[in-house]
Amino acid sequence: MGFWTRILVNTIIFIAVAGFFSQSGAFYVASIWMAFAASFVLAILNALVKPILFLFSLPITILTLGLFSVVLNAVMLQLTSYFVGSNNFHFSSFGMSILVAVIVSVCNAIISSHFVSRRR
Repeated sequence: MGFWTRILVNTIIFIAVAGFFSQSGAFYVASIWMAFAASFVLAILNALVKPILFLFSLPITILTLGLFSVVLNAVMLQLTSYFVGSNNFHFSSFGMSILVAVIVSVCNAIISSHFVSRRR
């Protein structure tokens, strides 16, 4: 899946998850454009910051059989919230960012596998 396709997919996922949790206020996205900006910032952070964090956390990631990568994804979402602005894109708790990280990861895995199978 290409760069812009992944950003578009993440934008749609952010809007859908924010809509799902809109009554509780656990995850908030101000607008479609803020979801797009958050997707773009997340892609940049995943390219620049995540490899460094992954390298530092490699021992605990091995110890937890890779489950710590979910926490790293949640940290990346929290950093995205910080850079985009917590008034526009925020989580009520770190647990909520873990849940959104799991949802985004599962959706991206399903969509990526669909794109790969379509190319064959």
